[in-house]
Amino acid sequence: MPLSTFDRSVVEPAIRRLSALRPLSAEARASLEYAMLEGLQRAGSGEDLLAEGDPVDSVRILLSGWLCRYKTLEDGRRQIVNFVFPGESCDAHAYLLPVMDHSIATLTPVVYAEIKRAHFETLLAGDRSLAEAFWCETLVNNAIQREWVVNLGRRMAVERVAHLFCEIFERLRPVGMIEGNSCIMPVTQTDLADATGLSVVHLNRTVQELRASGLIVLRDRTLTINDLAALKCAALFSPGYLQLYRRG
Repeated sequence: MPLSTFDRSVVEPAIRRLSALRPLSAEARASLEYAMLEGLQRAGSGEDLLAEGDPVDSVRILLSGWLCRYKTLEDGRRQIVNFVFPGESCDAHAYLLPVMDHSIATLTPVVYAEIKRAHFETLLAGDRSLAEAFWCETLVNNAIQREWVVNLGRRMAVERVAHLFCEIFERLRPVGMIEGNSCIMPVTQTDLADATGLSVVHLNRTVQELRASGLIVLRDRTLTINDLAALKCAALFSPGYLQLYRRG
């Protein structure tokens, strides 16, 4: 449903996220901000924004809340294949394919911007910095997906969960959603289990192991990382694939 009232700062996560990938011109920032404000929407928790098989004619950019991308087997088992955080798009160029190959659901109440394909393509054609920023985001999403494959296929349970926590922390950093050594963690243990390919019981034991080691505190929907360097070491985590720091 459209937002009847809004604060212009609601679009800031998207501007910050894209600017971390490519410096945006003043004109690009202004035109994108206007397009997002014009297309503001909201949805409640537990809703599908897009379902597998749906056609896509718009670009959706998340501005607040958490989404997940997921696939479901015929017997109902779900695999979360990635999260979407504020400032990130739900595949900026997905409209180039006929239909969605996965579903995107809300894990919390969300605010997002919906920009129609024609308008979006006009924005990209009008400013090279904006076009490059969205293509960089697409490339980073591909890199994240490769890292998730490694996480599920080769890392042990403790490494797997620690790696996910490190990635979440680093992906929230560019949009200003880190406070000290803490960040919001609004998802359930079932969601975390579906993202790491573990049973809920195994996920719970693994989180308890990380807690007992003094590396993390997970309480009241907040993740606190007591020693980020040590957690990265335990996870075999290197943030290079996130392309957070531009050279030059």
